[in-house]
Amino acid sequence: MNRRSALQLFVLLPSALAASALLAGCRDKTSSAAATSSSAVAGQGAKEIELLNVSYDPTRELYADVNARFSKAWAAKTGQTVKIKQSHGGSSKQARAVMDGLEADVVTLGLAYDIDSIANRAKLVPVDWQTRLPNHSAPYTSTIAFLVRKGNPKAIKDWGDLVKPGVKVITPNPKTSGSARWNYLAAWGYALERELGDLKRVRDPAAAKEADAATAKAREFITALFKNVPVLDSGARGATTTFTSRGIGDVLINWENEILLGTKESEPDKYEIVMPKLSILAEPTVSLVDKNVDKHGTRAVAEAYLHFLYSEEGQEVGIKHFYRPNDPTILARHPGAFTDVRLFSLTDVASDWRAVQKTHFDDGGVFDQIYQPK
Repeated sequence: MNRRSALQLFVLLPSALAASALLAGCRDKTSSAAATSSSAVAGQGAKEIELLNVSYDPTRELYADVNARFSKAWAAKTGQTVKIKQSHGGSSKQARAVMDGLEADVVTLGLAYDIDSIANRAKLVPVDWQTRLPNHSAPYTSTIAFLVRKGNPKAIKDWGDLVKPGVKVITPNPKTSGSARWNYLAAWGYALERELGDLKRVRDPAAAKEADAATAKAREFITALFKNVPVLDSGARGATTTFTSRGIGDVLINWENEILLGTKESEPDKYEIVMPKLSILAEPTVSLVDKNVDKHGTRAVAEAYLHFLYSEEGQEVGIKHFYRPNDPTILARHPGAFTDVRLFSLTDVASDWRAVQKTHFDDGGVFDQIYQPK
């Protein structure tokens, strides 16, 4: 889908008496120059330029704020108006939309694997995309938390309480939602540590037998957890709506930022936040979509947009919307903004996202084996 009209370049010959050979040569050279420069002229030289940011489900408020601030800063610097459009949905679903032709200039998705898919399958992004920006292209981090109803009637304090009989758990679908995969892995890591005592033993060859036994127990735990899930929404925002607006469930598992936002905007006297003792370091990642920005002539402004997320102002915007900033000086300005929680990383429980995807979330993987739709 072409969001921009191509700029038509016309070359007028100064003389009608030019030899036919010279005319043919001029046409060849002119055609080549036009093909090389037209998208750049259409994008960077225009007084108004448009970007499309394809993002995951709960970032609407964050990027509405970022977009307004970046547009103001860009106009002050260049005199150029930039209009930034947004698309939101489950992270994996959004990645598939880009691969299927949604012409994003930038993607800001819930997990690195989804951008890897855009790189490896659609070839729209270089495979080393994560090396181009600091912190493996994750400007902010988050973690996974619980939201319960006021008074915590089911006495939910940690992951183990989610598998008790009669507890209804709300979490999105790991097949479509980035947050759901982080939720799943946070629960998986809890179960492994409960069995092994230390997650360092998961990938220790000397503890291979114990790790195999712990993996079997983790599978049992995840199976029990999803037996308590009455409905799977496609994304994090949908799960929040199910819990807060539809009144379904005893506990919501979701991004910390989404839960903090939910308590702020949905009658906070009705809910309580519960932080588990152990959770996962969740790292939403960002990238240019190289083939699209080169087609649209938007590379310079798209790069500046992503760098803005790492700026002092961008980091402050992140914390305003309950994302944990990577800049420690920004975090230090906001004591008490986040609850201290012991975090483990993806690589504590698996080699990388590709291994996680293949084992757990590909068709026929562990999730498909343990989840029975109701």
